[in-house]
Amino acid sequence: MKHGKKYSESAKLIDRSNLYDVAEALDLSIKTGTAKFDETVEVHVRLGVDGRHADQQVRGAVVLPNGTGKTVRALVFAKGDKVQAALDAGADFAGAEELVAKIQGGWMDFDVVIASPDMMGVVGRLGKVLGPRGLMPNPKAGTVTPDVAKAVTEAKAGKIEYRLDKTNIIHCPIGKVSFGVEKLQENFDALLGAIVRAKPAAAKGQYIKSCTVASTMGPGVKINPAKLGG
Repeated sequence: MKHGKKYSESAKLIDRSNLYDVAEALDLSIKTGTAKFDETVEVHVRLGVDGRHADQQVRGAVVLPNGTGKTVRALVFAKGDKVQAALDAGADFAGAEELVAKIQGGWMDFDVVIASPDMMGVVGRLGKVLGPRGLMPNPKAGTVTPDVAKAVTEAKAGKIEYRLDKTNIIHCPIGKVSFGVEKLQENFDALLGAIVRAKPAAAKGQYIKSCTVASTMGPGVKINPAKLGG
């Protein structure tokens, strides 16, 4: 794969054979985030688990102390008083069956989906649409909850979900290049702390196999996994 001139210049700042401390890695990801827009900084963590087994799944949610830098559009499935409670808390959309029809028609102008437990029978009809996009509400992520207003507030404040992909890697945003090292590290520490606490009892050997940070258009910077716990 051929990279552009900016990427190639950025890559020269990174020693590919080195494993960096977190602060150094974040500083490099900022320096290599040279696009004209405010690039997102993402973390990629490969775990020593086998997600094909139910007892080795790693999934949850964490509120990043400094948010993600992204405006989150929240959609809530609820009935009765909970619809207004969700809207009062900042939900962009709230309702029931009428939202199902809209989504089935191709509408996807939202970033997070929250549902009260009594609505999961309705939401279940959207599994094939929301599931592949990682938008299906889930109790472990706190997006299936009786307190939809609280879930909306957390989503707007920077709550993100982490989950294994098919290759046992977790991919998560931790903010924008403009945040600077200190705020990015606070978010990084919150995410990694949650992942370490979520270590399955069935996991054997080294839990965090590798960890890389990168800006949207920049090269990956490897972090020393031995210093991350787990």
